[in-house]
Amino acid sequence: MELLESCNMCPRNCGVNRLKDKIGYCGAGKNIRVARAALHYWEEPCISGSIGSGTVFFSYCTLKCVFCQNYNISQCSYGKEITIERLAEIFLELQGKGALNINLVTPTHYVPQIIEALKIAKKKGLKLPVIYNSSGYEKVEIIKLLKGYIDVYLPDMKYFDTKYSIKYSKAKDYFLYAKEAIDEMVNQVGEVKFDKNGIIKKGVIIRHLMLPGLLFDSKKIIDYIYCTYGNKVYISIMNQYTPLEHVKIYPELNRPLNQKHYEALIDYAVSIGVENGFIQEEGTDKESFIPLFNFEGV
Repeated sequence: MELLESCNMCPRNCGVNRLKDKIGYCGAGKNIRVARAALHYWEEPCISGSIGSGTVFFSYCTLKCVFCQNYNISQCSYGKEITIERLAEIFLELQGKGALNINLVTPTHYVPQIIEALKIAKKKGLKLPVIYNSSGYEKVEIIKLLKGYIDVYLPDMKYFDTKYSIKYSKAKDYFLYAKEAIDEMVNQVGEVKFDKNGIIKKGVIIRHLMLPGLLFDSKKIIDYIYCTYGNKVYISIMNQYTPLEHVKIYPELNRPLNQKHYEALIDYAVSIGVENGFIQEEGTDKESFIPLFNFEGV
């Protein structure tokens, strides 16, 4: 917890004293804030299965993408403050509901509290795999702290070209940090392993949400992942981009994804040899696929 005295949990390196509730770029203070903790059915099949993933949606974000589909909780302070002890209880409650795993969504800025909560929950019988579901904008030294606590890493790799990471996430160094963090994740947990029912137990799935007009950048991302890791990781190529109200000031993003561009990206991935991956059907670009942040389970 002393890491929060001069918070450098993410590449923003704000240095604020969060133990005294000073606020940096992400918006988080000393206490954990959560908007939803429930079974979630819309992750990759190996994560949600038919039973559901035990997702905990944390409020605030270190990246704050302009097109964020969880905008209300990532950038609008929406959520309920809870203690570390309560977070441990939530993990156990999700296990009691039959969750296949504990899925930590946007957890970076709460890593110290999450580690403490996992320690408590494991002592009380938590046995589920733990998934670290993040933007990919991470520091290697923070990922190293998670060794032994995280079984599955589910990072995004959003941008290859700096001009896009600056424009849409104010992060000129996004790709540099993401590739180094993902390398540590892969080294830490190794190749992907599934149980007899096809549910993931260990490994890394790298997500890429395709954005309108960025087919070339997306190809570079797929190229990098496959050339670096081959089929040691899984790639999840996503078409669920949904242009919400707050993206209207970016006309190039204020439109649905071109399905033909998405299909071209899939064809490209197959052509270079990608075998381990997930794709999405049409119809996922609807607001109905965005979870209700109603404090369920909090």
